[in-house]
Parts: sequence; C-alpha cells; structure tokens
Amino acid sequence: MEHYRSLDSLQLKNACVTVGAFDGIHLGHQEIIRRLVQESRHAGVPAVVITFFPHPAAVLGKNAGAFYLTTAEERADILASLGVDITVTLEFTRELAQQSAETFVQNIVKHLHPHKLIVGYDFSLGRNRQGNIATLQELGKQHDFQVEVVPPVTLNGEKISSSRVRQALENHDIETANALLGRAYAVHGSVTYGDRRGGKLGIPTANLEYPKDRLIPPRGVYATIAHLDNQRIASVTNIGVHPTFDTGLSIPTIEAHLLDFSGDIYTDELTLDFIHFIRPEQKFDSVAALLAQIDQDIQTARETLRHAA
Repeated sequence: MEHYRSLDSLQLKNACVTVGAFDGIHLGHQEIIRRLVQESRHAGVPAVVITFFPHPAAVLGKNAGAFYLTTAEERADILASLGVDITVTLEFTRELAQQSAETFVQNIVKHLHPHKLIVGYDFSLGRNRQGNIATLQELGKQHDFQVEVVPPVTLNGEKISSSRVRQALENHDIETANALLGRAYAVHGSVTYGDRRGGKLGIPTANLEYPKDRLIPPRGVYATIAHLDNQRIASVTNIGVHPTFDTGLSIPTIEAHLLDFSGDIYTDELTLDFIHFIRPEQKFDSVAALLAQIDQDIQTARETLRHAA
C-alpha cells in the first residue's frame, strides 16, 4: 500500500474513494472499507482512503487531551491489511475546515477521478458540515461519480462508533472495546529505560514509550499479548504511577512483564494487545505485599490468556 500526505502527487484516471477520520478502524469503519475494496476490485481500480491527522475534533476543540485510538501510521497499516491500495492522510487545519464541500470534492475529482464515493450513513464534509449525503449526490451528478451510503453497523443493538470504543476503554471494559474494534486494542511504542525497579524485584518489565495524545486504558493491571518482531508473548502489563514507591509521577507509565521471556529489548519496537482488565492500581503497605499481588496477577494473566488463545 502507498501512503501519501497530500493529493498533489497523485493523478489517477479512476478510483473508488472513501473519506473520513476513521480513528480506530472499528467494525463500522471496516464495513465501509470492505465495500470500498470490493467495489474497487470489481471495477479494477485503486481503493483510496482519504483521512485526516490531526483529528478534526481535536482541531475544532471538540475533543482535548489523549483520545486517539490509532496513530496515522497505525491507521494506514490497518487499512493496508484490509486491502486498501492508497491512503492519503491530509493535515487537518482550521483552513481546511473552512473549505466548502464543493471545493474539497473538486480537488478529489482533479487528482483521483473517482467513479464512486463510498461513505457512512452519517457522513458530511466541508464548512459547517454542508457536504451531507444529498449534497454529495448532487456533486456526484456534476462530476460523474456515484455515491454509495453504507448503513450503520451495530453491536448489542447500538451503533458502533469511536466514542463507544473510547467509553469502553475508559470503563476498563476491554472485552467490549475489542468487540467493537473486531480485534484487540493495541498500543505500540519503543522500549525505553525506566528506573529498572522491576528488574531489582526479580520481575523485569519493558517500559513502553507511547504517544502522549494516544488514549491508553486507565491505571491498573491487564492481561496483554506482546508482539516483538515475529514473536507473540503472553504478558501482564501495569499502567500507573507506582504509588507504593511514592514516585511522584503524574503521567502513567506502561510497563509489561513478558512471561517466560528473557533478553535485552531496550530500544526495540513493541506492541501490546490488551485482552483483559485484572485489577485497578493500588498502594501496598509493603514491597512483600506488592510482590505477592504481582505473583497473583501473573497467574491470572496466564489463565486469562490461555482461555483467550
């Protein structure tokens, strides 16, 4: 798959196109992508996704803080795995937000010449969201492309959305978040040097450096699966500030203990799939009490991941 940051270098003769933020690529997004790829293969043209970073909600002040479910690179990788040929990640700015739907569509037509635009049921684009489905259909008549509208996908009777995924994660409900995503929620980063306290206690951990605008599950202990190179390793992960040791941390760290694994992985790239919430973070009266609880957490993680496999 090709990943571009602008439409300027593209000049296609035909394409099947979709547009959206697609943060998380949940099952609702995946249905749009499924139709996109299916239609593109039938027509023998590229499947093109136009998306944005930063997220429009962040630029327009509707969301603040850490709320991204995927980075731009992770999103492009997931789209590639779903069969997308070209992803265009446009920088979303206030200037772009003021662009009319007609101007935006004209730019798509100029560079991609789509025969079909596939969008979700609640899609709109352009200044003040003027480019709704009806407007896009009218622009399609003017520029000779069809508009296909994909209906909502539901889980337990409710529409799937990125907001539902975020809410599930914030409520420690990893299973629901994963069901909405159709895969395990994952956080990727480089393994960095921490205070090495885990190693001194006989429980070495990989300290994961993660994007600070990325939504991570709340403080607590989780059963996770670590992906290191081509290895898939059962692990137990702590997200928190180490209250037992009064570290004074304000930003939680992510530290994973890889089960039945040894080796120096500092600076390596690591991905953690979150499978199950074990318990909230807590302060212990002694290191011995902490170690006893960690041993129990490890056993819980082993049992959980054995069943998950």
